[in-house]
Amino acid sequence: MTGAKPDHKTSTTTATAILPASERIRYRLVNAGCRHHANDNISAFVEDGELDELQAEVQIKMQEVLRALVIDTDSDHNTQETAKRVAKMFVREVFKGRYVPMPSVTEFPNVTRLNELMIVGPITVRSACSHHLCPIMGRVWIGLLPNEHSNLIGLSKYARICDWIMSRPQIQEEAVTMLANELQERVQPDGLAIVMEADHFCMHWRGVKDTETKMINSVMRGAFLKNSNLRREFLSLIKSS
Repeated sequence: MTGAKPDHKTSTTTATAILPASERIRYRLVNAGCRHHANDNISAFVEDGELDELQAEVQIKMQEVLRALVIDTDSDHNTQETAKRVAKMFVREVFKGRYVPMPSVTEFPNVTRLNELMIVGPITVRSACSHHLCPIMGRVWIGLLPNEHSNLIGLSKYARICDWIMSRPQIQEEAVTMLANELQERVQPDGLAIVMEADHFCMHWRGVKDTETKMINSVMRGAFLKNSNLRREFLSLIKSS
């Protein structure tokens, strides 16, 4: 009598279950052919309880980094909890935009058919350079030209969306484009404009140690790209804010 064939799916699940959380998550991403760069959101591949495991794993690795830096965390009271703090900061705070879903955003129909320029900002944003994991601190202005079919969202929701996008390691140019894509899809305006101005601590803190230089970049879509008067109005209004 021939024995039953092993269930490949069950055996694979059993095998991956003993892996660290980071490897289980990575296995799902690779198996699904899903990109997982520093600025990608991977929340769909993180299961319940795995963020706790991931945080604990990062803590262990961070402790090894401190050890490699020849820091005596046993006798140095200032660094005894550093690995734990850094792990929590990375997973739950400054990089949380990678691991949590898009925040809930209530949308309202444009009942009164607003079609005039709307500007939201400046919104304070915090991110991190994916090259050195140094802070990026800045401000964002959002310009919208809605139409009768646009979905309107509450003022605070723009800040929540910005925080979700920015709380990842990335470069500023890509962050602004990702924010524009998210708002374009959600609001469906006739025109969208985003300007971001930021300090990069990878320049302030290391390298040339230039404390004055800022980076400003923008994304213009739809009416803002085609209508120079509208674009000029938006830029002049945010300049005075």
